[in-house]
Amino acid sequence: MGVGVGIVGLPNVGKSTLFNALTRQSAAEAANYPFCTIEPNKAIVPVPDPRLDKLTAIVGPRKTICATVDFVDIAGLVKGASKGEGLGNQFLGNIRETQAILHVVRCFDDDDVIHVDGSIDPIRDIEVIELELIIADSQQIEKKLDTLAKRARSDKAMKPAYDIAEALKKHLDSGMPAFNFEDKDKDAAIGLYNEMRFLTAKPVIYCANVDESGMLEDNGYVKKVRAYAEERGSDIIKICAKMEEDMIGLEDEERSEFLKEYGVEESGLDKVIHTGYHTLGLISYFTAGEKEVRAWTIHRGWKAPQAASVIHTDFEKGFIRAEVIGFNDFINNNGEQGAKAAGQMRVEGKEYVVENGDVMHFRFNV
Repeated sequence: MGVGVGIVGLPNVGKSTLFNALTRQSAAEAANYPFCTIEPNKAIVPVPDPRLDKLTAIVGPRKTICATVDFVDIAGLVKGASKGEGLGNQFLGNIRETQAILHVVRCFDDDDVIHVDGSIDPIRDIEVIELELIIADSQQIEKKLDTLAKRARSDKAMKPAYDIAEALKKHLDSGMPAFNFEDKDKDAAIGLYNEMRFLTAKPVIYCANVDESGMLEDNGYVKKVRAYAEERGSDIIKICAKMEEDMIGLEDEERSEFLKEYGVEESGLDKVIHTGYHTLGLISYFTAGEKEVRAWTIHRGWKAPQAASVIHTDFEKGFIRAEVIGFNDFINNNGEQGAKAAGQMRVEGKEYVVENGDVMHFRFNV
């Protein structure tokens, strides 16, 4: 399954610098003035997973395939974007298909780096962006209401869908996001949410962009963002986008040494990936054979047939059983044959809930 993350924020808060760091390239232009990003930047990034390296070392496959995340960086949003101010609102459609939003917030002082509002206030900045996303969703549902109204006049069965859409429009117009709409779990609302992919219904990860001095200890700005995220039930990460960009082009060992110098354990990419998986409730399982070792992304709680479907839909339709070895059992017994000999391979049926790190082989018949 694909995982997409849309990067939003005010102009000049470090979005494009972060995008370059996450993708380990200099694809997105980054400069000290607003609206540097004109077209949306997109990249498919492999998910770092040390477990894949261990599996590869044992199995010796022809190729190793990581799970991937799609990142989309759009032009900075500004107050009034929904009314045509700035450029970002033109590209909001590019992040409707993503599963989560990474909201980059500037949390450092630097007179040499321009702020579009002339001062540093992370909560104000967050509220500006979130209001623009709410307005964008409201505009989208307004267009849908016209269609639903026409259909409801000739088909009474469409009345519940119209009523839900109208109630959601009022909710959004009151300044509230789609994620806390009280009727969002009703059948009519579920269909509407799946179709419209509302921006404010997506999980948000707040990304506090600090300078080097703010990496080890939270400054006052970061503390405010943490409190805001906690109140919203959202995850937060802290990164130094400039420091991450400085690591572009470094080999893995050099990157590790660079991070150690700053007392940092994880790179920005690792933080975003791990937090994104937590936010979205995702895990990985593996397939391991001579042709390839591969990571597959699924939702936590999926049963074996669902997990098999990400390889091919036929695997789910014709599912017979799954042969499962826990990751540690696979490593500790030096691979599949050793795990089998030690009695660590299990045969699981349709009700088996896949665990993070399972090494799996599916039997199916179509």
